[in-house]
Amino acid sequence: MGFPGTWMTQSESMVYRVVPKCACSSIGQIMYYSDHGGYFDGDIHDATDGIHKWAKEDSQPRITENVQNHKSYAFTCVRNPYGRILSSFFDKICGIQRNGKRYRGNLVPLLVQRYGIEVGNPENEFEFDQIKSFRRFLLFARDTIRWRRPMDPDIHWSAMSGHISTFIVNGGRYDKIFSTEDFNAGMAEVLAAVDTPVPVQIADVPRFNESEGHGPRRAHPIEDYFDDLSMHLVYEMYKRDFDLFRYDFDNPANKRPTGEVDLDEVHAKLGD
Repeated sequence: MGFPGTWMTQSESMVYRVVPKCACSSIGQIMYYSDHGGYFDGDIHDATDGIHKWAKEDSQPRITENVQNHKSYAFTCVRNPYGRILSSFFDKICGIQRNGKRYRGNLVPLLVQRYGIEVGNPENEFEFDQIKSFRRFLLFARDTIRWRRPMDPDIHWSAMSGHISTFIVNGGRYDKIFSTEDFNAGMAEVLAAVDTPVPVQIADVPRFNESEGHGPRRAHPIEDYFDDLSMHLVYEMYKRDFDLFRYDFDNPANKRPTGEVDLDEVHAKLGD
């Protein structure tokens, strides 16, 4: 299986396991800058050179050799499951993608037909009942994760622990797992632990949010989107994420982690 979703700087100063919707654009650009002294012109997900990615066949032997021998500092980043699934809804379901189209072609029409979801459109300034549509989207996301229908779960709403575990199962070990809610502090700790060809000052890094401005703005506080049933669905999908990455299930308004991630626990529980 190898190391899907793994990126590595060309200098091999650091290795990163991508978790979608967890600041991956910013992290990828920081990695790129740390080698080249400038940011990639465009979405870092589109970069085909200047950074090693598992999706590039010629990068796979380098990544495999590095990770299996733990030659470089390896890390990843996580996010509150409530905020992550809500962000996935606004970006991937409601938003217009960078190619000018809806995400995955026929996905949104399927959701409109089968689940009664509304998403709005740029012509009406994305006017729709966000809370009602999001709660219906949660039913769809749960169906994909639990029963793999009407499709397999998408990487943007499949559990973080699933992404993170592939790195461990195939022989990798993380040196750091930090949260998007403490992004600057976590990324600064990574940069302090590695030697990069170009120094990076985390305070000077712009925030790269490739999905921003392409869909509706969230109209309500995050806790308003989650009633008792919604919280139950989220827990059904992300129980392990809440437990391992120290997020507060009982209070959707509390987006920050309640404690440090225990790396030994993560490796033990996700390494089976």
